[in-house]
Amino acid sequence: MSTGQELRVAAVQVAPALLDRDATFQIVVEQVEKAAADGARLVLFPESFAPGYPDWVWRHKPFHDGDWYARFADQAVVVDGPMLDPVREAAKASGVWVALGITERDGGTLYNAVVYIDSDGEIAGLHRKLIPTGAERTVWGNGQGPMLTVVDIDGVKVGSLICWENYMPLARAAMYEQGIDVLLAPTWDNSDEWVPTLRHIAKEGQVFVVGVTAFLRGSDVPRDLPGADEIYGGDEDWMSKGNTTIVAPGGEILDGPLIAEAGTVLATLDIAKVVAGRRMFDPCGHYARPDVISMTVNR
Repeated sequence: MSTGQELRVAAVQVAPALLDRDATFQIVVEQVEKAAADGARLVLFPESFAPGYPDWVWRHKPFHDGDWYARFADQAVVVDGPMLDPVREAAKASGVWVALGITERDGGTLYNAVVYIDSDGEIAGLHRKLIPTGAERTVWGNGQGPMLTVVDIDGVKVGSLICWENYMPLARAAMYEQGIDVLLAPTWDNSDEWVPTLRHIAKEGQVFVVGVTAFLRGSDVPRDLPGADEIYGGDEDWMSKGNTTIVAPGGEILDGPLIAEAGTVLATLDIAKVVAGRRMFDPCGHYARPDVISMTVNR
């Protein structure tokens, strides 16, 4: 790995067209073009950006949301096939990589996933969230198949853990063992603890961490869904205010957090900082004791 490498990353915190996959893809296309104009090489979107995060699972009675789930499933993304073509074409036209949070439909199950699209417009990888959190389990299945995926972007190793996967110590360790330089952390977490979590991971793994948080209000919910007016308000009813932040190895915040406004957080990541940080602390190298502590990963 050359210590002269850099990777310019854009983390996009805007609202999707909730439960409208194709309209959301048009937003993705616009944001990819904008980020490319700002010099980005990798553009990251929030957790389940297409077709939007299923916030109602936290407000609705469990399994009384049939109409909501039906639309969610209908608007979910099938990775194989033509659905992602607009995003793939935008990535190729702009010459950038895209890491897009999606709800993926595979057979009869929905998965919380990140799909990687390379600068040639090809599907380069997929990561499915290992464990949905709490009420999310009523809509998403446990990750099967593509998990703990790492992609190579111009010699920089990039992986993703979605939302509270970042609180799983062994999942983090499995990513470090693959030699990642950059960890992407798309999330729904708006808590005060989230940004310190990103900083801790950057210190622990001596990696860059790019956290991108959803940006949604009650006014974004389609009003033709049964009971929408009863459980959602307007612009002041925040589902997610955002918390988008980019952190350097060691824990220094490079940009963000962006809160309560739409926008893009940008930073140029100097990979030499990863090399320098691991001289002092390499969690899977000289600062590991595999003779005492070991881990098995089943991929």
